[in-house]
Amino acid sequence: MKKYLKLSFIYAIAAMAMGVFFREFTKFNGFEGTTALGKVHTHLFLLGMFVFLITALFVGRLNDLEGLKTFRAFNIVYNIGVPLTAVMMTVRGITQVLGTELSKGASAAISGIAGIGHIITGTGIILLLLSLMKAARKDNT
Repeated sequence: MKKYLKLSFIYAIAAMAMGVFFREFTKFNGFEGTTALGKVHTHLFLLGMFVFLITALFVGRLNDLEGLKTFRAFNIVYNIGVPLTAVMMTVRGITQVLGTELSKGASAAISGIAGIGHIITGTGIILLLLSLMKAARKDNT
C-alpha cells in the first residue's frame, strides 16, 4: 500500500510542478490561448495521483492483488505510459507556446509518440481492471 501512496505523491508533485511551469512559461512568453501544455497538469493528477490513490485502496482491500501477474504488468506498463504521454504533451505544448514551426515529420513524430504513450497507458488501465476483477473473484470464493 505504501508503494502506491508514494507513487501517488510523486505524480501529485509532478502535476503541481507542471501546473506552475505551464502558468509561468505561458505568462513569460505572453501566450494566451489553448495549448497541450495546459493539459499535462490534469493528466498527471488524474492518471497519476488519483489512479494510484485508488490502487492503494484496492491493494489494502483485496488480498492477492499484488501477487497477480497482470497487476505487476500494470505497474510497469502504466508507469511507462503516463510519463511518456506527459513528456510528449509537454514537448508539443512548448512548441505551441514558442510558436516553433515544425516540419510535418517532426510534428507527426511528437503526435505519434504521444499516441503511443496513450496506448500504453490504456493498456495499463486494462491490465489494472483485469487484475481487480481477478482478485475480486478470488476474494469472494
